[in-house]
Amino acid sequence: MTGKVYLVGAGPGDSKLITLRAVELIQKADVVLYDRLVSKKIISMIPKRTKSIYVGRAVGDDTKHQDGTNDLMVKYAKLNKIVVRLKGGDPIIFGRGGEEALYLKDRDVKFDIVPGITSAISVPAYAGIPVTQRGIVSSFRVITGHEAPGKAVSQIDWNSFNTDETLVFLMGLHNLGRISSKLMEAGKRKDYPVAVISQGTTPTQKVVIGTLENIKEKAKDLETPALIVVGEVVNLRDELKWFD
Repeated sequence: MTGKVYLVGAGPGDSKLITLRAVELIQKADVVLYDRLVSKKIISMIPKRTKSIYVGRAVGDDTKHQDGTNDLMVKYAKLNKIVVRLKGGDPIIFGRGGEEALYLKDRDVKFDIVPGITSAISVPAYAGIPVTQRGIVSSFRVITGHEAPGKAVSQIDWNSFNTDETLVFLMGLHNLGRISSKLMEAGKRKDYPVAVISQGTTPTQKVVIGTLENIKEKAKDLETPALIVVGEVVNLRDELKWFD
């Protein structure tokens, strides 16, 4: 008999945005493996009897830690433990949840995937920027701002972004200049609206508004985690900034 692994999303930062299911699983877990972006308030929900292990990494660290995380999930599941793999945001959206699920499946470990509120929509909302708005834009895309190191060919088709869709880039602060340049090369005008939101949904949230031409300079003092929104909906912030 083996235990089970739950791949759980912790939400975007505000501890009140975690789901009831996630809290339920944290309370009954034997082991919690948590990432860097999980808030301290959510970590404090882990019972004292539960073994909690930090498995996150900072931007720029190598990715070898993932092997250790995979091994820990399997190790404790084989010991008949309930394991919560706790991730910021949603476990699937650029969170390696799919990769970890495949790893567990290949080793005959049972797992569930528990969605979380993704920062891709919640962080802009807390900044007063709806990613869709009737009469302005009817679709949006979520794009990684930091592709996997060593990837031979980029999977991002920059030319396809020359539309009116709202573009949301996750983990892209350090590549902000390159993202802006690529979008202008694809045909977007220099004064196209851009927002960069740092520490979204938390009391330390900061929002910088600019254009593709000047946003890199204007956002130079922001800290990670940060999210980039490109689109005409950015102009709604002045009227809708409720969280500030």
